[in-house]
Amino acid sequence: MAYAFAAVAEPSRREILDFLRDGTRSVGEIVERTGLSQPGVSKHLRVLREHGLVRVRRDAQRRLYDLDPAPLAELDAWLEPYRALWNDRLDALGTHLDEEARP
Repeated sequence: MAYAFAAVAEPSRREILDFLRDGTRSVGEIVERTGLSQPGVSKHLRVLREHGLVRVRRDAQRRLYDLDPAPLAELDAWLEPYRALWNDRLDALGTHLDEEARP
């Protein structure tokens, strides 16, 4: 799981993952969408693949990439207790602001 955190810490990799949420994409489509260079996209895809976040398959000369949601589910499960913590704090802030707004 720590490896998945390292992979998604980079904004360009998160952008690639966001794009892959919509379905299978070629490197060229990812380059076009992100505006990154082809070597840059390939580097990010390699990191994402090594961390299990994407799968690759060949289609003739093209490489097609798909999102693998399993590592993201692990991250989501790990983050769940922190969401509860933030929700409690945001609820307390909302209550405080409501009390301050009263005349």
